Amino acid sequence: MAEIPLYFVNLQDDLDDYGFEDYGPDCDSMRLTAFLDIPGQDELPPLARLEKYAFSDNVFNRQIIARGLLDIFRDFSNNEEDFLTVMEIVVRLSEDAEPTVRIELLEQIPPIATFLRENRPDFPVVFSEYIIPVVVRDLTDPDNQVRKSSQEVLLILLEQDLIFQDDTENRVCPILLELSAPESDAEYRAEAVSIICKMASVVSKSTVERLLLPRFCELCGDGKLFQVRKVCATNFGDVCHAVGQEATEKFLLPKFFELCSDTVWGMRKACAECFMAVSYNTSPEVRRTQLSPLFIGLLSDPCRWVRQAAFQSLGPFISTFANPSRAGLYIQEDGTLSMRPPRQDPGADATSGSSSPGAYGGASPISPTRYVQREPELCLGGTPTETSAFQHGDSSSHGLAENPKQSPALTRLSLGASVTTGLPPADESPINSHPGNSEDVFNNILYWRTPLPDVSQDVELFLSESGVQEEGCMRPETVYSSCMARSEIQKVLRSLQEHMTNDPDVQAQVQVLCAALRAAQLDSTNEPESKPPGGPAEVSVSDPSPASTSRPPSAPSAQNGLSVARISQGTDAGDAKDGTSDHLETQQKLEPTTLEENKSNLQDVIPQPLLDEFVSMTDPARAQTVDTNIAKQCAYSLPGVALALGRQNWHCLKGTYETLASDVQWKVRRTLAFSIHELAVILGDQLTAVDLVPVFNGFLKDLDEVRIGVLKHLYDFLKLLHEDKRREYLYQLQEFVVTANNRNWRFRYELAEQLILILELYNPNDVYDYLMHIALRLCADKVSEVRWISFKLVVAILQKFYSNSEGALGLNFINELIIRFRHCSKWVGRQAFAFICQAVVSEECVPVEQFVQHLLPSLLSLKSDPVPNVRVLLAKALRQTLMAKAYFRNAGNPHLEVIEETVLALQSDRDQDVSFFATLEPKQQDVTDTTGLEKRN
Repeated sequence: MAEIPLYFVNLQDDLDDYGFEDYGPDCDSMRLTAFLDIPGQDELPPLARLEKYAFSDNVFNRQIIARGLLDIFRDFSNNEEDFLTVMEIVVRLSEDAEPTVRIELLEQIPPIATFLRENRPDFPVVFSEYIIPVVVRDLTDPDNQVRKSSQEVLLILLEQDLIFQDDTENRVCPILLELSAPESDAEYRAEAVSIICKMASVVSKSTVERLLLPRFCELCGDGKLFQVRKVCATNFGDVCHAVGQEATEKFLLPKFFELCSDTVWGMRKACAECFMAVSYNTSPEVRRTQLSPLFIGLLSDPCRWVRQAAFQSLGPFISTFANPSRAGLYIQEDGTLSMRPPRQDPGADATSGSSSPGAYGGASPISPTRYVQREPELCLGGTPTETSAFQHGDSSSHGLAENPKQSPALTRLSLGASVTTGLPPADESPINSHPGNSEDVFNNILYWRTPLPDVSQDVELFLSESGVQEEGCMRPETVYSSCMARSEIQKVLRSLQEHMTNDPDVQAQVQVLCAALRAAQLDSTNEPESKPPGGPAEVSVSDPSPASTSRPPSAPSAQNGLSVARISQGTDAGDAKDGTSDHLETQQKLEPTTLEENKSNLQDVIPQPLLDEFVSMTDPARAQTVDTNIAKQCAYSLPGVALALGRQNWHCLKGTYETLASDVQWKVRRTLAFSIHELAVILGDQLTAVDLVPVFNGFLKDLDEVRIGVLKHLYDFLKLLHEDKRREYLYQLQEFVVTANNRNWRFRYELAEQLILILELYNPNDVYDYLMHIALRLCADKVSEVRWISFKLVVAILQKFYSNSEGALGLNFINELIIRFRHCSKWVGRQAFAFICQAVVSEECVPVEQFVQHLLPSLLSLKSDPVPNVRVLLAKALRQTLMAKAYFRNAGNPHLEVIEETVLALQSDRDQDVSFFATLEPKQQDVTDTTGLEKRN
């Protein structure tokens, strides 16, 4: 410890000797190597003196040299020999034994590389021979801080495109592959995989696929260090984006599935957080058939933190299903929604099979597979044996008892996705488990194949025989199987109820089973309920097939049977008959509207279980088992989900939106208020008027924290409404002036800004009757910021009047301004009048004849105002604005003499500031600069 004071004394002596008496941490502009230019020091030339201090025993000397290398290169880069000498010094400093010296050197490499690229024609050779080896060698430095610095420098060089591809592939990538090898040290491996993930987005796609992707896939399955897998899972989305869709589906998705089922919950949580980025780089088929079941598994994960991350990503994941051709909208570069021009080919929506990234975060268009909206079941005949084949297809091999981790909703989603897309997995579909005659088993691919042939004769034959077929309808068997499935689910629920109170994981499983129960109830209702008894059968012939009369079940009945079979697997069918009828009667009495509400959630854009889970985020029980802010996350993601579903499926989210709009948490309502204008663009004017306007009206009367969300986008929302509906809000705009807290001046400031935009939505008479009075009230606000923005609103109103040839309204408004501000008893009002006149001249919003007749006399009368602040603004208005206009400079102008006399009087004013501004030369200047003057006053 006794050496420390001496060390500091020596440092100060060295600084004094080098001419750094005033050196300190704040003197960034000082040339650090100025001591090299001091004449007579050691009688050595500057380059020799540089070598002396670069190799000095004093650490501080070497630090100063390393810190000033950029100035050294500027001094010695013209001479080739001197330049090579300096490069040798750089190499020597990179091998310095003191880590601080090496860190100082690394921090100077990016600016040095930029300088060399701009000034050295041989930059590629110099950079490759001298700079790159320094950075690469420090990646393996034993000191942790040196390694961190080298990693940062490497990424900066790659982002600035300073490293050539050849050096990246032959020098950088080999050392990273070596550090990330299984036999490497654990700390080095974790750092190397982090660099590999970050490099993927800044190097070429071919380099990533050839060199980095194999090692990344290997590291994703690293069994030694979970930290390595955690880094891979965290950056998985960036790597998918770097390699593209084909490599993602071929190489990365299998690894992603492994990470999603990792035993460490942190890995599964990281996968849930990057799920949207992974889905962004997959095809619609993979997104629907593979990623959707996987995500449902994360939603029901045993770990609460994983479920929380999954529900946070649920909305963004659903948004990747968005298809511009469905929604009729696209996202511009600034992130705003705009209407897509109508397509010329009406069938392009169904025939486009390209998978190019769309406008919605890269979501590719939906595949050309024909998605069918579920219709009431057709009674096409059949036998109980055939029906039983659907209901018990593979219940013996994939029961709930054998796989307790797989939720019924997950099983139902996997099967439903297979049926919808026409790609049933071989190991899951009950159809494939019963080989035999194709007529004995319903084949969804053949039934809904495209293109469809002409089936008019078959339809006529079917309609003529509908009476006979009705007798052989398989409706009773289908109802029985659905009741059996619900009964089995209810048994499982009853067995879990005693464990619900203390175990959040059991509660989450119960919620999933409840969703499956609602699905089973919904399936049982897909019968021809509207068919009149005893009358002829009413058949939907939207997509018929010639084989429809020969196959036993219809498409909806087969889909219902498949769903019921998957939900009821692993249970005894014989026990399902007990108590089924009694429960059905009780359920219908207690919940008469549940089935109708579930039917309203049907859609074919996204897998139905995903939508069911998203809608369930408003359930209060979710706040206990998942996250207390889950309702806010649902509100935040709802516009993206609405965009994916399209306005034709808004009925699926309408109830959820109304629930969120009436949530007791103001943060949830605030989130909706900030996004209601975007949702209005998605839904269109008709749905907006019916469903969003009532919610909007409720937000107008809410807390200020909620009202500010509506206010910030008031113009964006009102412009989407019809003119008649828009006029209803004229009177309500006055309510924004009143706030719960008068100190909340930013609320009134935002109102003034929005009113400037809203002026274009109303005619001059409405502006005069309603908006003008709000503007005058804001001009008298106690806060100066509100007053200054309100003055701009006044100018905009005058411009509105005169641009629409409403001179009478403009004149009345001018007279009101003179009464309220020119003759105001407070000096602030008179100063405001001077500013308004200055802005009127600057914006030329009033005809000059009207200005000189009505405003100019009142303005010039302010020269005798007793308050200097008023005269200062008058001097600035006359000298800097009026006299800068050609009309007032014209020698023949009758008002020029009066203006000049006023200016001369102000130049001789006793106040120094007034005389200063009155003597300034006229020039064009932004009138908003006067805000600084008022602040100083």
